[in-house]
Amino acid sequence: VLDPEQNKSFYDNFLEMGYDLSKVMFIATANSLSTIQTPLLDRTEIIQIAGYTLEEKIEIAKRHLIKKQQEENGLTAKSFKLGYDELKHIIEAHTSESGVRSLEKRIAGIARWVALQTALVKEYNPKISVEKIDEILGVPRPKSLSEITGVPGVVTGLAWTSVGGDILFIESILSNGKGNLTMTGNLGTVMKESAMIALEYIKAKHDELGISQDDIEKKNIHVHVPEGATPKDGPSAGIAMLTSMVSSYKNKKVKPHLAMTGEITLRGKVLPVGGIKEKLLAATRAGIKDVILCEANRKDVEEIKKDYLKNLHVHYVNRMEEVIDIAIEK
Repeated sequence: VLDPEQNKSFYDNFLEMGYDLSKVMFIATANSLSTIQTPLLDRTEIIQIAGYTLEEKIEIAKRHLIKKQQEENGLTAKSFKLGYDELKHIIEAHTSESGVRSLEKRIAGIARWVALQTALVKEYNPKISVEKIDEILGVPRPKSLSEITGVPGVVTGLAWTSVGGDILFIESILSNGKGNLTMTGNLGTVMKESAMIALEYIKAKHDELGISQDDIEKKNIHVHVPEGATPKDGPSAGIAMLTSMVSSYKNKKVKPHLAMTGEITLRGKVLPVGGIKEKLLAATRAGIKDVILCEANRKDVEEIKKDYLKNLHVHYVNRMEEVIDIAIEK
């Protein structure tokens, strides 16, 4: 990487010529900044581009992707049609990313199927149905619905990934023992520390939370984040872990259709986190109705178009007591 302050010339050994590259602008794209080397990152101007919404993906498919795949597979505009509901099904059931790369691959799969039927002179309906899409593309991935949280100790968290926002479930369960904490689910250092902070907070505030000292001292608690093969780390799950533990200790369910994201301090203060737009879009895709965020994240929500969040109610909090009051059923 050239730093014009230190070295502006590039020598091509093949042509045996030197070039002045100080006035040349290089543009690169990346899904995640965390994997870019620090010296390169220091010399780079970063422009953050948020993921597409469902409506934006459908428009991109209608205007560009379908036509492109029809041309590349030797088809005409009349060869096959995909309506709003069909495109929505492909996006929700067969892709999971903030961009449209996977969506284009799925549309290409349908185009190739149509091309095959045409080549074999087989009859087919040009208006591709949802059932036919599943037949062509395979079994749809199960929808990550929040109904799974219908038992005490299970909380829906919101996470940021390199392909956009996603929801994750955090589970905890009690067993007879000596108050030990066990964590599983391929968790990184930050998430393990969040779980330890959550348990210490519960121990310190158990009277206010309505949790008996006996339960804390004579029950082991196991915290698990499913999909153990996937490495998971970051500060987004702190409040979700604490809520999950309190739910288990009190044996009370977390409200359905509710998700949360935020980090906690040892004294119960809720801290802001990043990736709010992607996380809220993931929440709407999963059928979440309520989201708990730190008050300091309000400015991030106000930057998002209201149309994207029309079915979402955001609760802003500063303290962990507010989170528990909102999240756990009375």
